[in-house]
Amino acid sequence: MKQVGTLADLLNWFYPMPDDLETLRPPFRPRRLRRGTTLRRMVRETRLSPSDFIYPLFVTEDDDVCREIPSMPGNFHWSIDRLEAECREIVQLGIPAVILFGIPRRKDACGSEAFAADGVVQRAVRAIKAATPDLLVITDVCLCEYTDHGHCGIVKHGDVLNDPTLELLARAAVSHAVAGADMVAPSDMMDGRVGAIRAALDRAGYSDVPIMSYAAKYASAFYGPFRDAAGSAPQFGDRRGYQMDPANRREALKEVALDLDEGADLVMVKPALAYLDIIREVKDLTRVPVAAYNVSGEYAMVKAAAERDWVDGQRMMMEILTCIRRAGADLILTYHAKEAARILQDHLA
Repeated sequence: MKQVGTLADLLNWFYPMPDDLETLRPPFRPRRLRRGTTLRRMVRETRLSPSDFIYPLFVTEDDDVCREIPSMPGNFHWSIDRLEAECREIVQLGIPAVILFGIPRRKDACGSEAFAADGVVQRAVRAIKAATPDLLVITDVCLCEYTDHGHCGIVKHGDVLNDPTLELLARAAVSHAVAGADMVAPSDMMDGRVGAIRAALDRAGYSDVPIMSYAAKYASAFYGPFRDAAGSAPQFGDRRGYQMDPANRREALKEVALDLDEGADLVMVKPALAYLDIIREVKDLTRVPVAAYNVSGEYAMVKAAAERDWVDGQRMMMEILTCIRRAGADLILTYHAKEAARILQDHLA
């Protein structure tokens, strides 16, 4: 019997090498196109650019504020008087757009500061457009940051009322357009809000202002750091009565179709990373630009793991953003925007 002495002998015993080594040569060699950074870039199927990004900004009514958000390191609360320098840097990085979230001093049951002519977002829009007119300014249209109960609509006996909320959302959207917003983005998930906002904008003479709808917005655990940053956590209950169940796919497609029928110009999926399949299906369904929101919890996980040296934070960030683009997103709302844009500008991606 043949003696087996080494691992190589053992392997050859079970898997004898053929006499003709040509049979071992693979007929195709995909690795040829992976050799060297330049060639890999040339054949890359999905490309990421700073022009894909929308950068969220949290604006406060306080003066002279640039205060880092503990749960979202690298992102800040900004006072209006400090926005000019920040927006100039955003433009220099090639990021074409920002989306504004307001943090008012005063909150009430109907979120009246959301549609006040001199509200924090309205004043921020005017300041940004005066300083950086080419920067596209998008405004988040919702009530949760402005209500004392933290819900996205009018509350009665513990229920969030859909139809009475629509008028307030429409008023907020019009007030943003009056201030100079280039686009409005309703995020409340009330039924019919896109149609109500479209009708109100048209009546007020702002038919050219597009609507980017948070069309498929899930009731997600990934929003925690945002709610801390915006002071918008519900004071009772949760938002599962109006935001979508993470288990549902067909419902997302229905929501997107309804918003398009009501006049949405762009649609959004939120969150992004755990919903890449939804992004892909929405992209295949629609003929309008699709945005995806790489939300605060997704951002914070990368930062926390990188801080502990568990992962290469920059590589993970770029991989995530590329995957969101590969899934079908035309635009990415992300707190990584400035950091990613610097890497892309330096050709290090």
